[in-house]
Amino acid sequence: MKGHIYFLGIGGTLMGSLAQLAQEVGYRVTGSDNAIYPPMSDLLADAGIEVYEGFDPKQLDPEPDLVVIGNAGLPRGHEAVEYILERGMRYTSGAEWLGDAILHGRWVLAVAGTHGKTTTASMLAWILDHAGLNPGYLIGGAPLNFSGSARVGETPFFVVEADEYDTSYFDRRSKFVHYRPRTVILNNLEFDHADIFEDIGEIQTQFHHLLRTVPSGGLIVAPSQDDHVTEVLQLGCWAPVARVGESAPRKTVDQDTGELWTADGENHTFDVKLNGETAGSITWNLLGRHNQHNALNAIAAARHAGVPVENAIEALSQFRGVKRRLEVLHQDPNLVIYDDFAHHPTAIRSTLEGLRREVGSDDILAVVEPRTHTMSLGTLRHELTTCCAAADRVIWFRGENIKWDLTEVTQNCVVPAKMFDDHAALADALVGERANYSDNKRLHIVIMSNGAFGGIYQMLLDRL
Repeated sequence: MKGHIYFLGIGGTLMGSLAQLAQEVGYRVTGSDNAIYPPMSDLLADAGIEVYEGFDPKQLDPEPDLVVIGNAGLPRGHEAVEYILERGMRYTSGAEWLGDAILHGRWVLAVAGTHGKTTTASMLAWILDHAGLNPGYLIGGAPLNFSGSARVGETPFFVVEADEYDTSYFDRRSKFVHYRPRTVILNNLEFDHADIFEDIGEIQTQFHHLLRTVPSGGLIVAPSQDDHVTEVLQLGCWAPVARVGESAPRKTVDQDTGELWTADGENHTFDVKLNGETAGSITWNLLGRHNQHNALNAIAAARHAGVPVENAIEALSQFRGVKRRLEVLHQDPNLVIYDDFAHHPTAIRSTLEGLRREVGSDDILAVVEPRTHTMSLGTLRHELTTCCAAADRVIWFRGENIKWDLTEVTQNCVVPAKMFDDHAALADALVGERANYSDNKRLHIVIMSNGAFGGIYQMLLDRL
């Protein structure tokens, strides 16, 4: 046994995955959080890691060899943080521990961007695994092709979901600057995390810092039509750039290789093309153009690591997706209920558009909890009024964290909208919808939240 590491904030997607890695490399691992919910609670339980809900000083007696402090809800003044500082315990951030203890000396493939990080990282890890490369990975979710969200792996390759959120209360840099990747995917870039960034320019500065860590023999995979990403590239990059999109980039940089990956097809089957030449076809169960672009990003990155394109295509035809990404919770002749981790208006729009192409004239009811810091502050309220256009109706749920009046979005929404603030009443209303549909026309209810949504999922299943 290497020693004892205590993870403060272990229920978060990054921290819970780090805890699994620490246990795998030989540490005794314990940890605590205010609340721990699926899928991370299930993953930690399956790993046999001892966790506590709520902090008690007894959890740190005897004193652990190291405390890894998360960044979610752990500022100065927090009881646990003050206890650790007052006693002079060794501590570090999750991202720094990962960079030093796991990633140092490895070929790191980092997946960054506002949307699609979890799905793309899962695809990339699966491609490398299918090719026999047995990579390590750390993914902020539960990829269905693997038994856990993290593993150390047995080769130099390591896939990491690279988040731009700040590292900790004592390190305000983005987490991903600690990872020092050789291969980087920049999926996209929009304004988010309004609680720590003033504007898109501040986020772009952090992404520029990430690109400063990529060696000249590395590779940057970037969208061809995302001006925010191209502006980051124009701030300076020192590695070749491959592009993913519908056409050649509107703006170029000196490091552009001329390599352009495109997709041709709809939903379940599409061709993968490199510079206009078809490299193969993917058939899978995922929906939406956004997932096709995620696939192209993963294929381009895997190719840089030595995986032939045809092998990557074969792997993705067996890709099962990620838990809580349009995951079916219930299905009967009249009703389908989905759980989706949508965290931003663009993600909501992409998911609903993909589902609309799949279900045709069936009714879609979107149920959205604007739970992220950015949405709870009302920063993107205008975008929320239009992001559900592919649905027939929308229900907005106002949780206790909402700092503004959702009535404004309800009234201005481009589709008929209602608002709820009680979980049980919402569950009753959703179950009651089933009576209005027959075998000839189904209702598809998409529940969209990046949290536990007050247990609404189990409430619905119990009532059904």
